[in-house]
Amino acid sequence: METFILTVHVVVCVLLVILVLLQSGKEGMGVIFGGGSSSLFGSSGAGGVLIKLTTFAAVIFIVTSLSYNVLTTERVPAQKSVIEDVQIEQPAPAAPAIPAPAVAEPVEQAQVPSEQQAPAQSPQPEAPAQ
Repeated sequence: METFILTVHVVVCVLLVILVLLQSGKEGMGVIFGGGSSSLFGSSGAGGVLIKLTTFAAVIFIVTSLSYNVLTTERVPAQKSVIEDVQIEQPAPAAPAIPAPAVAEPVEQAQVPSEQQAPAQSPQPEAPAQ
């Protein structure tokens, strides 16, 4: 049954493409396969016939699409849960508790000597006179 519906669907798809391409545009481009007023359906055009055939093909296209979708979906019984088939991982073993480090007293900042307290530079020895 699925093969039959799929075959009909493909044939209707090709037919629908051909029917849409045969219809004339609003700008008067004419029939895509050799336009002009002397087309296959006469000078009055084939508006009525092509529109009816396109509508019929579109309805068949929708029916075959939906029926193929209904036939190929996998049904899950109502009493079976989807979650039953899922394997749950084992929880990781608990890590041993590490005692928190003791809080030490705050460290005092090192004092930076100011310009007044800067050590005096020793005078540079002069170069020996020759």
